Amino acid sequence: MQPIHFGLFISLTALLLIPGCSDLRSESISEKRPPVIVTAGVPVEDSISDYVEYTGRIDAVETVEIRARVTGFLTNVWFSGKQGTEENSAEGTEVKAGAPLYQIDDREYKADLQAAEGELAIAMAQLEKATGDLKRAVALKDKGSISLEEYERNDTAKKQADANVLAAQAKRDRARLNVEFSSIAAPISGKISRTEITAGNLIKADNTLLTTIVSVDPINVYFNLDERTLLVVHKLMREGKVKGAKGKHADDREVFSVELGLATDEGYPKQGYIDFLDNHVDPATGTVRVRGVFANPEFQPQRREMTPGMFAHVRVPLGEPHSALLVAERAVGTDQGRKFVYVVNDKNEVVDRTVILGPVHNGLRVIAEGLKSGERVIIDGLQRVRPGAEVNAKPADMNSRPGSSVAKAISETAGDPDTAESAKTPGKPPAQ
Repeated sequence: MQPIHFGLFISLTALLLIPGCSDLRSESISEKRPPVIVTAGVPVEDSISDYVEYTGRIDAVETVEIRARVTGFLTNVWFSGKQGTEENSAEGTEVKAGAPLYQIDDREYKADLQAAEGELAIAMAQLEKATGDLKRAVALKDKGSISLEEYERNDTAKKQADANVLAAQAKRDRARLNVEFSSIAAPISGKISRTEITAGNLIKADNTLLTTIVSVDPINVYFNLDERTLLVVHKLMREGKVKGAKGKHADDREVFSVELGLATDEGYPKQGYIDFLDNHVDPATGTVRVRGVFANPEFQPQRREMTPGMFAHVRVPLGEPHSALLVAERAVGTDQGRKFVYVVNDKNEVVDRTVILGPVHNGLRVIAEGLKSGERVIIDGLQRVRPGAEVNAKPADMNSRPGSSVAKAISETAGDPDTAESAKTPGKPPAQ
């Protein structure tokens, strides 16, 4: 019987202790936790311009493939070699329009020219004789001393002589052109590639590629503008919010500015203008081809920053500058595609604000809608708070480095171990 009495005693004791445990738990829950430390700052107000950004490729304004127009053996390459002279350039350097590049053996073509000039001389002599015969025939005809048939024969001979002279002149001109085509010069100024053919090889007319030349200043940048942005630009133009600048073209038509940055550039330091918009939208991509023109000056002799084929970042301004609110990128949270910021109200409570984001400007994110000037936005500590929670908001600058303001806030509250421990460890409640 003793085991039964002992078990009953334990059960009664437990029942007597339950109210005490409940009171202890209630007393512990009722203790108020200290507010979580966060950093908050007011949005930066700045005058900005709206932009759309694209990727593009740099291309030459002019590109020429150098090919021979006559067939023959190549005798000289005037620009080959690693170093050029005052008269001739080297491979991979810039050449001026008219600079000699190649020489094809022209002895055969010079002989053809001499033969053509001889044929022209014979034709001229025949024309001179036919002209004299016709003059005499006209005089005899007026006196009635020559038959009509004889007169017509002399007139026909004169016309044939005229035609022979024209044919001989054309043959001579063609032979002269072949001689000129034997010497190949640069048709444009620009940077020349390496030679594809060396001296001693047979060149076929209009077939053999010798080298290429690309112009270097100015230079083009091609990029694809999406259909929606194109419609927005047209709407702004109708409303007079986008205006072009004049003086870039000979016809004085308006052009629109565009900015460019290379892979090593910070931002978009190069200024240019748009001079071409394609005549249709590509239905496969929903974009239209756009071309911008930029200056590409020498920074050293034979050295320019932009080269055809380079990758480029392109930015097109939309509309006039306007005032905007900007916050640090880390102050913006994401909830299933919804963008939000946490605002601290007058009661030091967290308020959830859905926002619409704009572009990045000077390292800060533009808030297009959802935020008012002067409101305190939580910068550091978003992961430790929820809407409605009370926080201890420490002032911070929107341009401060991530984590620096949090560390400063923790050091300021080092006298309160529980609060400091809570701030250092996100999600960890203060010690009870």
